[in-house]
Amino acid sequence: MTSRTSLTLILSFAAAGALLSGCAPLIVGGAAVTAVAVTEDRRSTGVFVDDENIENRALLKVKTRFGGQVHVNITSYNRQVLVTGEAASEVVRKGVEEEVNAVPGIKRVFNEMTVGPQAGVLAISNDTRLTTVVKTRFLEANRFQSNHVKVVTEAGVVYLLGIVKRAEADAAAQLASTTSGVSRVVRLFEYLD
Repeated sequence: MTSRTSLTLILSFAAAGALLSGCAPLIVGGAAVTAVAVTEDRRSTGVFVDDENIENRALLKVKTRFGGQVHVNITSYNRQVLVTGEAASEVVRKGVEEEVNAVPGIKRVFNEMTVGPQAGVLAISNDTRLTTVVKTRFLEANRFQSNHVKVVTEAGVVYLLGIVKRAEADAAAQLASTTSGVSRVVRLFEYLD
Protein backbone atom coordinates (compact mmCIF):
# COMPACT_ATOMS: atom_id res chain seq x y z
CA MET A 1 0.00 0.00 0.00
CA THR A 2 1.43 3.40 -0.97
CA SER A 3 1.72 6.26 1.49
CA ARG A 4 -0.84 8.25 -0.51
CA THR A 5 -3.31 5.35 -0.32
CA SER A 6 -2.67 5.11 3.42
CA LEU A 7 -3.34 8.82 3.84
CA THR A 8 -6.55 8.53 1.83
CA LEU A 9 -7.70 5.66 4.04
CA ILE A 10 -6.86 7.60 7.20
CA LEU A 11 -8.74 10.64 5.95
CA SER A 12 -11.69 8.42 4.98
CA PHE A 13 -11.85 6.94 8.48
CA ALA A 14 -11.65 10.43 9.97
CA ALA A 15 -14.50 11.54 7.74
CA ALA A 16 -16.57 8.47 8.72
CA GLY A 17 -15.99 9.26 12.39
CA ALA A 18 -17.03 12.83 11.77
CA LEU A 19 -20.29 11.67 10.18
CA LEU A 20 -21.15 9.88 13.38
CA SER A 21 -20.35 12.92 15.51
CA GLY A 22 -22.23 15.46 13.39
CA CYS A 23 -19.13 17.36 12.21
CA ALA A 24 -19.19 15.92 8.71
CA PRO A 25 -19.28 19.04 6.52
CA LEU A 26 -16.29 20.61 8.24
CA ILE A 27 -14.14 17.47 8.49
CA VAL A 28 -15.06 15.94 5.15
CA GLY A 29 -14.48 19.25 3.35
CA GLY A 30 -11.11 19.66 5.04
CA ALA A 31 -10.15 16.06 4.33
CA ALA A 32 -11.04 16.47 0.66
CA VAL A 33 -8.92 19.61 0.36
CA THR A 34 -6.00 17.94 2.16
CA ALA A 35 -6.23 14.79 0.03
CA VAL A 36 -6.26 16.82 -3.20
CA ALA A 37 -3.34 18.98 -2.01
CA VAL A 38 -1.25 15.93 -1.16
CA THR A 39 -1.95 14.08 -4.41
CA GLU A 40 -1.03 17.11 -6.55
CA ASP A 41 2.03 18.09 -4.50
CA ARG A 42 5.61 17.37 -5.60
CA ARG A 43 6.49 16.56 -2.01
CA SER A 44 5.95 13.05 -0.73
CA THR A 45 3.10 12.52 1.72
CA GLY A 46 5.66 12.08 4.51
CA VAL A 47 7.36 15.39 3.73
CA PHE A 48 3.98 17.12 3.44
CA VAL A 49 3.12 15.92 6.96
CA ASP A 50 6.63 16.77 8.20
CA ASP A 51 6.20 20.34 6.95
CA GLU A 52 2.95 20.71 8.89
CA ASN A 53 4.62 19.33 12.03
CA ILE A 54 7.67 21.59 11.60
CA GLU A 55 5.44 24.67 11.35
CA ASN A 56 3.43 23.71 14.44
CA ARG A 57 6.45 22.78 16.57
CA ALA A 58 8.45 25.85 15.58
CA LEU A 59 5.53 28.20 16.21
CA LEU A 60 4.90 26.67 19.63
CA LYS A 61 8.58 27.01 20.59
CA VAL A 62 8.74 30.64 19.43
CA LYS A 63 5.45 31.68 21.07
CA THR A 64 6.38 29.91 24.32
CA ARG A 65 9.73 31.69 24.55
CA PHE A 66 8.87 35.12 23.12
CA GLY A 67 5.09 35.53 23.39
CA GLY A 68 4.12 39.14 22.71
CA GLN A 69 7.62 40.16 21.64
CA VAL A 70 7.00 38.84 18.13
CA HIS A 71 4.52 38.69 15.31
CA VAL A 72 5.76 35.59 13.52
CA ASN A 73 4.73 33.44 10.57
CA ILE A 74 6.47 30.13 9.97
CA THR A 75 6.16 28.36 6.64
CA SER A 76 7.81 25.02 5.88
CA TYR A 77 8.04 23.68 2.35
CA ASN A 78 10.07 20.53 1.70
CA ARG A 79 11.65 21.03 5.14
CA GLN A 80 12.94 24.49 4.20
CA VAL A 81 11.53 27.02 6.64
CA LEU A 82 10.67 30.66 6.00
CA VAL A 83 10.30 32.85 9.09
CA THR A 84 8.62 36.23 8.56
CA GLY A 85 7.18 38.89 10.81
CA GLU A 86 8.49 41.41 13.29
CA ALA A 87 10.66 41.02 16.39
CA ALA A 88 10.99 43.49 19.26
CA SER A 89 14.82 43.49 19.00
CA GLU A 90 17.72 41.91 17.15
CA VAL A 91 18.27 39.61 20.14
CA VAL A 92 14.68 38.37 19.84
CA ARG A 93 15.04 37.98 16.05
CA LYS A 94 18.13 35.80 16.50
CA GLY A 95 16.44 33.90 19.34
CA VAL A 96 13.51 33.08 17.06
CA GLU A 97 15.95 31.65 14.53
CA GLU A 98 17.61 29.56 17.26
CA GLU A 99 14.24 28.16 18.36
CA VAL A 100 13.25 27.29 14.79
CA ASN A 101 16.64 25.69 14.05
CA ALA A 102 16.17 23.46 17.11
CA VAL A 103 13.17 21.74 15.52
CA PRO A 104 14.25 18.35 14.13
CA GLY A 105 14.09 17.64 10.41
CA ILE A 106 14.71 21.12 9.03
CA LYS A 107 17.09 21.42 6.07
CA ARG A 108 17.40 25.22 6.02
CA VAL A 109 15.96 28.31 7.69
CA PHE A 110 15.39 31.63 5.92
CA ASN A 111 14.97 34.24 8.65
CA GLU A 112 13.29 37.22 7.01
CA MET A 113 11.99 38.78 10.23
CA THR A 114 12.45 42.50 10.66
CA VAL A 115 13.13 44.37 13.89
CA GLY A 116 10.40 46.85 14.71
CA PRO A 117 6.81 47.29 15.80
CA GLN A 118 4.39 44.48 15.08
CA ALA A 119 2.25 44.71 11.98
CA GLY A 120 -1.26 45.96 12.50
CA VAL A 121 -4.50 44.44 11.32
CA LEU A 122 -4.57 46.60 8.17
CA ALA A 123 -1.05 45.54 7.11
CA ILE A 124 -1.80 41.87 7.78
CA SER A 125 -5.07 42.13 5.82
CA ASN A 126 -3.24 43.74 2.90
CA ASP A 127 -0.66 40.92 2.88
CA THR A 128 -3.46 38.33 2.87
CA ARG A 129 -5.13 40.15 -0.01
CA LEU A 130 -1.85 40.29 -1.98
CA THR A 131 -1.29 36.56 -1.49
CA THR A 132 -4.79 35.88 -2.81
CA VAL A 133 -4.29 38.16 -5.81
CA VAL A 134 -0.95 36.52 -6.69
CA LYS A 135 -2.43 33.01 -6.40
CA THR A 136 -5.39 34.07 -8.54
CA ARG A 137 -3.03 35.41 -11.20
CA PHE A 138 -1.18 32.06 -11.16
CA LEU A 139 -4.47 30.23 -11.79
CA GLU A 140 -5.63 32.63 -14.50
CA ALA A 141 -2.30 32.59 -16.35
CA ASN A 142 -2.24 28.77 -16.31
CA ARG A 143 1.51 28.73 -17.09
CA PHE A 144 2.32 26.13 -14.41
CA GLN A 145 0.56 24.01 -11.79
CA SER A 146 -0.26 26.73 -9.26
CA ASN A 147 -0.10 24.45 -6.23
CA HIS A 148 3.59 23.77 -6.96
CA VAL A 149 4.36 27.29 -5.73
CA LYS A 150 3.73 28.39 -2.14
CA VAL A 151 3.08 32.13 -1.76
CA VAL A 152 3.78 33.99 1.48
CA THR A 153 3.43 37.78 1.75
CA GLU A 154 4.86 39.93 4.52
CA ALA A 155 4.88 43.75 4.42
CA GLY A 156 4.25 43.73 0.67
CA VAL A 157 7.15 41.36 -0.03
CA VAL A 158 6.13 38.13 -1.76
CA TYR A 159 8.15 35.01 -0.95
CA LEU A 160 7.87 32.11 -3.37
CA LEU A 161 8.70 28.55 -2.28
CA GLY A 162 8.33 25.26 -4.07
CA ILE A 163 9.93 22.45 -6.00
CA VAL A 164 9.82 23.78 -9.55
CA LYS A 165 11.43 23.86 -12.96
CA ARG A 166 13.27 27.08 -13.77
CA ALA A 167 10.63 28.08 -16.35
CA GLU A 168 7.93 27.68 -13.67
CA ALA A 169 9.96 29.77 -11.22
CA ASP A 170 10.45 32.50 -13.81
CA ALA A 171 6.73 32.56 -14.66
CA ALA A 172 5.74 32.69 -10.97
CA ALA A 173 8.23 35.47 -10.20
CA GLN A 174 7.13 37.49 -13.25
CA LEU A 175 3.45 37.21 -12.35
CA ALA A 176 4.08 38.06 -8.69
CA SER A 177 6.37 41.00 -9.44
CA THR A 178 3.84 42.58 -11.80
CA THR A 179 1.03 42.38 -9.24
CA SER A 180 -0.06 45.80 -8.02
CA GLY A 181 1.02 46.41 -4.43
CA VAL A 182 3.89 43.91 -4.41
CA SER A 183 7.09 45.73 -3.44
CA ARG A 184 9.55 42.87 -3.99
CA VAL A 185 9.65 39.15 -4.84
CA VAL A 186 12.03 36.73 -3.11
CA ARG A 187 12.63 33.33 -4.72
CA LEU A 188 13.28 30.49 -2.29
CA PHE A 189 12.75 27.64 -4.75
CA GLU A 190 14.32 24.24 -5.07
CA TYR A 191 14.87 23.48 -8.74
CA LEU A 192 14.13 20.25 -10.58
CA ASP A 193 16.33 21.16 -13.56
